[in-house]
Amino acid sequence: MNFRQAARTLGVSKRTSKVWRNGRTHSSGRNEKPCTEWHNHLMDAEKNINECFLSLDERITIANMLLAGSSCRKVAITLGRSPSTISREIKANTDPATGRYYPHHAQELSNSRLTRPRVRKILSNPELGEVVQEKLDLHWSPEEISHWLYIKYPDNKDMNACPETIYQSINVQAEGSLKRDVISQLRSGWVYRRSHRQEARRRPRFREPMINISERPPEVEDRAIPGHWEGDLIVGAKNKTAIGTLVERRTRFCILLYLPNGHAALEV
Repeated sequence: MNFRQAARTLGVSKRTSKVWRNGRTHSSGRNEKPCTEWHNHLMDAEKNINECFLSLDERITIANMLLAGSSCRKVAITLGRSPSTISREIKANTDPATGRYYPHHAQELSNSRLTRPRVRKILSNPELGEVVQEKLDLHWSPEEISHWLYIKYPDNKDMNACPETIYQSINVQAEGSLKRDVISQLRSGWVYRRSHRQEARRRPRFREPMINISERPPEVEDRAIPGHWEGDLIVGAKNKTAIGTLVERRTRFCILLYLPNGHAALEV
């Protein structure tokens, strides 16, 4: 389109469109930058949070190929992305008023969804919080609560919550004197959660550092000196019963331990 056709399409006068394009100078000497400066090559480059997110250049390519009549699968092959990624992007960021996909508007929507910190879903929805708390008082697990919510409210996404959302809403309170309340809410009794991605944040299994079996002295490994014992358990059906064993590594002399009260660490 030429300049006049673009202004007519937007429903504004030619004078207003020139102000948008060129900016405005006031009598006070204050100048306004053009509104379209954000959309041209002079704007600052967008910062990609992660490569898994679509960039502005990729969104422009999507808009151009859709305008040319290309399919989602063809766009995905061009960008080296999954077809489902392109399909979700178009479905989430298409303008419902015009039915068209605008790349800059899609980038703004994407940035707004990545804003942190977010308000937790259960905390922002009192009705959902009351239902979850009621089931926790009955010692339901978060997995059971999530599945029940999906069956009870199949068409209401505001009343659905995944197990991770419920776990986060519980553990955000696990500070100070509230730890006992958290233990009473979760039937597993766990307060701390183990980090699977950050090894530095994982809590050790034992309070004191454990000596690996590969680090035992050579005289123990060679069975040259008597007096070194090795302990183990013979576990019964369904892990309900067990017999302890103590074997002297040199003579292979074995002692069986009677464990009538269980085979936890304290009893053993």
